[in-house]
Amino acid sequence: MTLFKNKYRIESFRLKNWDYRNAGAYFITICTKNRAHYFGEITDGEMQLSQIGKIVENEWIKTPEIRPDMNLKQGEFVVMPNHFHAILIIGQNEYNIQPYHGEYNNQFGPQSKNVSSIIRGFKSAVTMASRMIYPDFGWQSKFHDHIIRNHEEYQRIENYIINNPKNWKEDKFNE
Repeated sequence: MTLFKNKYRIESFRLKNWDYRNAGAYFITICTKNRAHYFGEITDGEMQLSQIGKIVENEWIKTPEIRPDMNLKQGEFVVMPNHFHAILIIGQNEYNIQPYHGEYNNQFGPQSKNVSSIIRGFKSAVTMASRMIYPDFGWQSKFHDHIIRNHEEYQRIENYIINNPKNWKEDKFNE
């Protein structure tokens, strides 16, 4: 932990020398607040979406059309009882074609046209719609991302996402 404006804050898990506007594939995991089961339940290895789970699915599907200027594509994704996994692919676009001039340092501050801004918009849309059904709905304040570095890693993550409902009993998010 470090001090920021005389308050302790948790360090970012983001890769320090990576610009999250860059074209690439990202593995995203977002959890509900207190890992509450808002999105449905697993029955016989298959996810049965609740009303809020269907909102999550629909908002994620709409993500590329909401942001056509970012050249987004979606890989596999799954809505689980208390979390969401997805592969998000950012293609070349006007925000990430600037030439690279030395080291890039992520900075604390407003985010736009990058992974964080996409997830912020997604979480916001889901929250607004979900609170009409369940006023106490909430997400964890952060999310986890992993930059997918090669085809083998992409396939491993894709298989993990596809098989996540079948493996729910052993899942670390199943509390």
